[in-house]
Amino acid sequence: VPSRDSADTIFALSSGAGRAGVSVIRVSGPQAGTALLELAPIATGALPPPRRAVLRSLVWPKSAREAIGSQATGTIDQSLVLWFPGPRSFTGEDVVEFHTHGSRAVVTAVLEALGSLRGLRLAEPGEFTRQAFEGGKMELTQVEGLSDLINADTEEQRKQALAQMSGVQRAMYEGWRAQLLKALRGFLVNTKMYVACCSIFRCAEMPNFFAGWSPSAQREI
Repeated sequence: VPSRDSADTIFALSSGAGRAGVSVIRVSGPQAGTALLELAPIATGALPPPRRAVLRSLVWPKSAREAIGSQATGTIDQSLVLWFPGPRSFTGEDVVEFHTHGSRAVVTAVLEALGSLRGLRLAEPGEFTRQAFEGGKMELTQVEGLSDLINADTEEQRKQALAQMSGVQRAMYEGWRAQLLKALRGFLVNTKMYVACCSIFRCAEMPNFFAGWSPSAQREI
């Protein structure tokens, strides 16, 4: 799993590679809002309403024209844009999603435009999920469940992965933890009692102290 500065703003194609009717390009980090306004500017200079899809024209930012040259001019595509201010987003960071047409040319142009912006870099595999994990939006079993869901081929795999993402496995682990802590507390209490009794009586006179525990207590230990 990649480890980078949590202050980085990252971007990547989040949908499948190759030709498609729609492709989703995600930007996550403190500069996500700036990236939205650079690629999808409007006269008011305001961000769109949170979690509401709006139709915008994506254009080449000035930084792209300086880096790429004269070909970085005009409109790139018509796109649905969604703005998810943190912490109410998948990663917990500010997030923007560009839902573009899914041709390779459009996706490549949008990624080049984003890459020309200062403070943005291409995400490494799994890095959006890492942000979500480090931001407390997902715990480890949910991360594993998400990976299993993405790679699920059968109906049973899908069901199992979805259950894991919903926290079923975590609840089971938490139940085991609670039982273990209860058993350990009982063990410590009885050990303290044994030590206290040994300070009064000879330990040799109490050889069967622990053997007197109930079967259920012995099973818990």
